[in-house]
Amino acid sequence: MAKSNKKQALGRGLSALLNDSENAIESINDKNADQVIGNIIDLELGKITTNPFQPRTHFNEEALEELSQSIKELGVIQPITVRKKGNAFELISGERRLRASEMAELKTIPAYVRLADDQESLEMALVENIQRQDLDPIEIGLSYQRLIEEIKLTQDQLSSRVGKKRSTITNYMRLLKLDPIIQTGIRDSFITMGHGRALINIESPAEQIKLYKTIVKKGLSVRETEALVRKSKAPKQSSETPYQPAYIQQAADDLEKLFDTAVSVNANSLGRGQLKISFESQEKLQNILNKIKGEA
Repeated sequence: MAKSNKKQALGRGLSALLNDSENAIESINDKNADQVIGNIIDLELGKITTNPFQPRTHFNEEALEELSQSIKELGVIQPITVRKKGNAFELISGERRLRASEMAELKTIPAYVRLADDQESLEMALVENIQRQDLDPIEIGLSYQRLIEEIKLTQDQLSSRVGKKRSTITNYMRLLKLDPIIQTGIRDSFITMGHGRALINIESPAEQIKLYKTIVKKGLSVRETEALVRKSKAPKQSSETPYQPAYIQQAADDLEKLFDTAVSVNANSLGRGQLKISFESQEKLQNILNKIKGEA
């Protein structure tokens, strides 16, 4: 029982330290910082501001309702992560838990307190969110892109940070090249990441959207989508009958009789064309040449 009282006293001590405006803890070198870093305290929800670096832009309301109900019954099992900023606390990660706790009308939430500058805050928020299973492929791709562009990580460094192969990271980031309509389709689960990866091979945004509509309308599988993309990229054969004046066919017939071999002649409307003479051996070729020279 004494152990429990000691823990509660420690909790109150931390809260007092964190709310002390005269001795604000802003860096690891500040007084009492060692008592704050790495500790979990109950924070008032009203003192927590959301993270401006939050990569997640879409929250499923139904899922939030389910999480809120779970929190009402069991409480917040996994603490959120915050950093001290002035007299308030800024969320680093755990916005779904924070939102669901607000919906559950909780007054406080367990929070893991850290000291982090803006870049660390962004990196922590991005990496933490990437690990979540309910983050959609576009959000993951955006998070990877931000880690590379804003944190200045190389793909090798990023691969080490998030524990993913470089090829996996590349596949997610390539989805951002898709037309925004298709990206929305992936986020709303009309198509999968596999469909999106197939559509990336189409350069024209208009053609991408055309195929996307076909995929959704017909409910095509990823394999069927890949076949559709291959067919779309195949060279289109002209259905027009090539220009062939009467004298062309006559010339081909005459040459076939002269050389005793197959001959094809093609010409355009300007009279320019090609003459193709077939032969099956060196001797046959020599006979054709002799006839051309008038030696046969």
